[in-house]
Amino acid sequence: MTDPTELVLTGSYIVALGVFATFALFRFVSSGKSRPAITEESSQSGGNSPYKPPSGLALPPPALPVGRVPVWFYRPVDLVGAGFVFLVFTWMFLLSQGEPAENMVLTPEVLVVNIGFQFVIAGVVVILAMRRIDLNVWLGLRWPSWPWVFLIAPAGVVLMWVVFGGLQISGYVEWMESLGVETVQDTVKLLQESKDPVILGLMAAAAVIVAPLCEEVVFRGYFYPVLKRFSGAWPAAICSAIVFGAAHGQLTALLPLFIFGLLLVFIYEKTGSIWAPIAVHLCFNGATVIIQIAARHFDIPLQPAP
Repeated sequence: MTDPTELVLTGSYIVALGVFATFALFRFVSSGKSRPAITEESSQSGGNSPYKPPSGLALPPPALPVGRVPVWFYRPVDLVGAGFVFLVFTWMFLLSQGEPAENMVLTPEVLVVNIGFQFVIAGVVVILAMRRIDLNVWLGLRWPSWPWVFLIAPAGVVLMWVVFGGLQISGYVEWMESLGVETVQDTVKLLQESKDPVILGLMAAAAVIVAPLCEEVVFRGYFYPVLKRFSGAWPAAICSAIVFGAAHGQLTALLPLFIFGLLLVFIYEKTGSIWAPIAVHLCFNGATVIIQIAARHFDIPLQPAP
């Protein structure tokens, strides 16, 4: 059976784009209909009242805030920034599908370039946001309830392990195997098989430090709130989680990473600080790295996980 990874993941990007466009268009049309018309008579009757809107403008009432992630400072130009993020990860996925996996060799130089690329993408969105808002306000860096992270992070990891266990019991992995899909992510396979300490060190650093920091700033810090500003919280959460899962380029991981993306959005909205999803992401990736290295060291066979 032909591996459906490319078809399904490409479709995932299309679905994410379609969901966002549909809800954004619906909100735009609805807001236009709800604006009170300003007639010449009503404008004249207002006199010089300070409550009168500017001439020729019909201002809709401000939207009620949903969650603790601010979106008030985002403008239509940020759709260009969100589109940049979307296109970059779509392009990277399509590029990775153009060459057979067995012909792709991960060297220390390639890993360093990948790490640098993640920092570049994160740097771009930081520059886009910091032109209008303070970094601390944007990402909630001054989080007064930060001690909660020591409960939130391990709880998030345990919850995802429960999800993985449920998928394993349900036969999800066996179903993926029956479709001819690879069930082990390339990064995990590298941790299991590579004998180069430099590669192992770079992989561990990328997984435990770089990915949690850069991916959270890009996906939860910028991409999600821009989508939320124009389409609403739930459509934005779903779209950003789909792109987050598809960006990892593996069909087996799409569903669990989609759930993980939703969980990270939920945690970000509840805390209002990017430190919380970063901590959960860091602990999750860190636990994966530790388990893989320990299993390799003690020669413990592991069941493939999504």
